[in-house]
Amino acid sequence: MNTKLVYSTDKTVNINENVIKEVDLNPSEQIVYLHLERKGGGKILSIVKGLKHPKQKLIVIAKELKKQCGVGGTVKNNEILIQGNFRDKIKSLLINQGYNVKLSGG
Repeated sequence: MNTKLVYSTDKTVNINENVIKEVDLNPSEQIVYLHLERKGGGKILSIVKGLKHPKQKLIVIAKELKKQCGVGGTVKNNEILIQGNFRDKIKSLLINQGYNVKLSGG
């Protein structure tokens, strides 16, 4: 990173070192947002945003969500993308794991 960071509200950024550290918070300390995004051709994606976990843990969570919904998906840019409109099912699954879930968009 060649920028000089002066101030950041992102708690994962250490201003002294300019290095982003991975954070792993307890589910009850996190607020997760569920979005719907409509792609061309009428395709819909359910997007899970705001999870503060290392990428490997996000992959495990995504795998479980895909299995429970019976669809495909991926982890991209610290977001979980699930094919189709499964916000209600994803919301109940994440709440059962202890996350604070809010619906937004779509």
